[in-house]
Amino acid sequence: MITNPIIRGFNPDPSVIRIGEDYYIATSTFEWWPGINIYHSKDLVNWSLHSRPLNKKSLLDLKGVPDGGGIWAPCLSYDGKTVYLVFTVVKERGPMMHTDNYLIKTEDINLGWSERVYLNSVGFDPSLFHDDDGRKYLISLENHYEKGKRFNGLYIEEYDADKDKLTGGRHLLYTEPSGELVEGAHLYKKDGYYYLLKAQGGTGVRHSAQMARSKSLFGKWEEDESILLHARDNEHLPLQKAGHADLVDTPAGDLYMVHLASRGLYSPCGRETCIQKVIWHKNWLRLAEGGCNPFVNVAAKARKKHESKVFYDFRHKDSISDFQSLREDLSGKISFSDNGLTLKCGSGLNSRFEQSLLARRIDEKNVEISINVLFRPDNDRQTAGLVLIYDTCHWHYLYITKKRGKNVCKILSCDRGELIYYDEEYPLEAPDAVLAARLENSKLSFFAQGKCIKEGLDASILSDEYVHLGFTGAMAGFNCIDLEKREKSAVFKWMEYSRLKMC
Repeated sequence: MITNPIIRGFNPDPSVIRIGEDYYIATSTFEWWPGINIYHSKDLVNWSLHSRPLNKKSLLDLKGVPDGGGIWAPCLSYDGKTVYLVFTVVKERGPMMHTDNYLIKTEDINLGWSERVYLNSVGFDPSLFHDDDGRKYLISLENHYEKGKRFNGLYIEEYDADKDKLTGGRHLLYTEPSGELVEGAHLYKKDGYYYLLKAQGGTGVRHSAQMARSKSLFGKWEEDESILLHARDNEHLPLQKAGHADLVDTPAGDLYMVHLASRGLYSPCGRETCIQKVIWHKNWLRLAEGGCNPFVNVAAKARKKHESKVFYDFRHKDSISDFQSLREDLSGKISFSDNGLTLKCGSGLNSRFEQSLLARRIDEKNVEISINVLFRPDNDRQTAGLVLIYDTCHWHYLYITKKRGKNVCKILSCDRGELIYYDEEYPLEAPDAVLAARLENSKLSFFAQGKCIKEGLDASILSDEYVHLGFTGAMAGFNCIDLEKREKSAVFKWMEYSRLKMC
């Protein structure tokens, strides 16, 4: 059986393609750099990180983007020769949204991508449709800042692949008759119908995947009377917020649908990637297992390989392939040696500029993270340590600093942008220490040198439901801060990430 989620921990908005016997899924990365996670699988069950294609400044510059901005809903597509990747960079989330849409492409997904091509800025969640006559079309929603209006329709514009530009002007493709927000739309063609697969109802508890169809690309759309996928009718389902889907077939002709979902509410894992088997029934898609609620277990021909513990030896450059940084490339601040990873200090955790932070996704509700840190601060404006973070306004931080002339471990939290100070501290006899965090559902405990410094911290602040307009997920990692001259560095020798209980 496939056990959902198939890609765990903050991997929303999946878009999937198959090239021969290889499957690829792209997911949103928001303000984390490099941009866009692409995962690879041979069996739809076991997935591994393949690449992050937006890995240089000419392709992506996230400095200063808001929390929850950056990369939204990348879409992979394949026309049999070329792989296309379209995506949005959200630079402003306010009423007058700044959403730039780009395209990159490659004829070999293993050998890198072209430079980006600017498409437009009219909306977000773009997708590229390849019609059977060879013509290509870009579909996205249109932003609108009129009071009380969230959705202004889906628009379509032809894309000229030879000239790498949109042509012919935008046309209204679809408006939702009930007035619900429609995002993440994908177009398909089968048996003379154009099918529109929509992410509908917002990305929270009313999220869903719904369909409409038309005999003409610019004709009248017929709505499916049944919702294809949702969890909006039962708050006790193990998979919530199900929606934002895409389709892929197997060489044997089976059809699967990838989609996002959350393992319950107030989960630090955020929205993750799941999969369902689907079938055609009376010219509409239906879940193969019946009903319209997401299944945790889905029949498959392969077995999932579980790994309960990951050890990162930071003496080696490839040890940070699971990690991302906030908003910018840190390669100029990082070096590797036999002592570990040396990271030059940056700005504070509330900053949207020049942070020195590397983190990986929290992919289970019960985990333990340990890290070895070597740091020689001169004062309490210099810190280095272990961070669990949702965004710049929501985090918990266990760090080494200097107080009263001695190195100590302290804790600092941030809740809705307000700093929370704690009296607890642990004196250090040496400049290096093992710092640890234990996350058990919504409670967090911090340890230094094996001793518990603080328990019962509220980890629910690291969830989508707690954060206003939050839809990313929690990350765990390490950082260093120098609020004096930005000259200090910290050395991180290793990190161990343990999944205490798989669910």
